[in-house]
Amino acid sequence: MNPYPAVDPIPLPAPVWLMKALHIVTLSLHFVAVELLLGGLLLAILLSLFGKSGHAHVTARALARRLTVVMTYVINLGVPPLLFAQVLYGRALYTSSVLIGVYWIALIPALILTYWLLYKFSARLDQGKSAWWVGLIAWLLAGSVARTLSTNMTLMLRPEAWKAMYAASAMGAFLPTGDPTLTPRWLMMLAGGLLIGGLWLVYLAGRSTFTAEEKKFVAGLGGKVAAVFGLMYLATGLWAASVQPAVVKAGLAGQCLYPAYRFEGFAGYGWIALVVVAVLVGAIAGFGKVAARWLGWAAVLAAVLLEIMLTVYRDGVRDVTLLSKGYDVWDRAVVTNWGVVGLFLGLFVASLAVIGWLVSVVARAHKTMEGAA
Repeated sequence: MNPYPAVDPIPLPAPVWLMKALHIVTLSLHFVAVELLLGGLLLAILLSLFGKSGHAHVTARALARRLTVVMTYVINLGVPPLLFAQVLYGRALYTSSVLIGVYWIALIPALILTYWLLYKFSARLDQGKSAWWVGLIAWLLAGSVARTLSTNMTLMLRPEAWKAMYAASAMGAFLPTGDPTLTPRWLMMLAGGLLIGGLWLVYLAGRSTFTAEEKKFVAGLGGKVAAVFGLMYLATGLWAASVQPAVVKAGLAGQCLYPAYRFEGFAGYGWIALVVVAVLVGAIAGFGKVAARWLGWAAVLAAVLLEIMLTVYRDGVRDVTLLSKGYDVWDRAVVTNWGVVGLFLGLFVASLAVIGWLVSVVARAHKTMEGAA
């Protein structure tokens, strides 16, 4: 018996391929913000704990001031991909969300508290007070939110576990067990956060608000962190891929009804290549003592592109897994009003341009504040 609820009789308002493309773009941007938050916050905590003065303290303050802004993008860039996922995978996603309902609802207060703690963390650093413990609580809360979201996105792929979970708690008080991919994916996220956080420091080293000595410290630290944890990121990513079911590996290798999944499988190789590039950028900055401005932009480009490749590969894993269990995301009725779709895409592109402009405004504001400090 098919474990999924019946298909909604209301047709999709746009083609599946377009919905998936928008989902991948927005989710990639969300992942960049998440990794910046998790990695940048952990680095700021360690710097504030072990370096209470000098270059370490300056770097911790610079990161903390930006993390409150990063948090706004984590939240706002997280909403669109969740909505697209609900449209495409709602029959699976709604079920898994209900099955962990207590934890799913707890995400909202956890996010609010994390946001508040980030402001406290930054304020205490500016006042010269001990702040590492505030940052650590915020990091643990942010990590728990990421863990819950990751759990939900894997539970939606495991309809065989739903009945037992509902029998154990109709209120959604228990988390699922027995998923071999959850731990490597979680470790991959943590290592990826430090990789992206390190690349962020390489970029920040080009800021004119730092002195020449501070730039060397920031670029050197960021490069070393990116190089070391980039290798760990690569190792955990390969581990996560290796524990996927055989049917998923075969589907991404082209042995599937849809040739598109073979392209998504190739995205995994693109991700590996970009991680290697990111590690090389980190090694040049960290061990080569190079703080050139182009290196910072290379770090940004590598970070964004590797997240896009990861998201494309992740999308293929999800679709092939669901297809093997009777859920075909492409099997939907579609009635497209291209006028409305065109208007939506125009507004979507305009919103991305506005976000880019806002980022530049905030960056200039931080530059002015740091110069006056």
